[in-house]
Amino acid sequence: MSGPDKPKVLDEEWSDERVKSHLPSSPKEEGSDYTALLKAYRAMRAEDFERFVGFFVEAGGDLNATDEAGETFLDHVSQHHKGADYARALEQAGAKKSAATEH
Repeated sequence: MSGPDKPKVLDEEWSDERVKSHLPSSPKEEGSDYTALLKAYRAMRAEDFERFVGFFVEAGGDLNATDEAGETFLDHVSQHHKGADYARALEQAGAKKSAATEH
């Protein structure tokens, strides 16, 4: 977080512990996997998000968790102009688009 007394830091290196801090807590609540992916996507650069996805899968996270509309997180990221690297990380880890969005 930046402010008047704290300069904005760009391209900051994230430790594994910081990346893992975005993993959902245990026991998981409904929707927590999708929410964890969303928060990590919003907070991380693509290379950090790719590391997060590995930790997420290792921890038993569901890459194909859906939102209230039935869309997977890959569906969500694929709609964003700058989401290609994030989508690629998800696909390489086994994420799929929902049947409704595959054409």
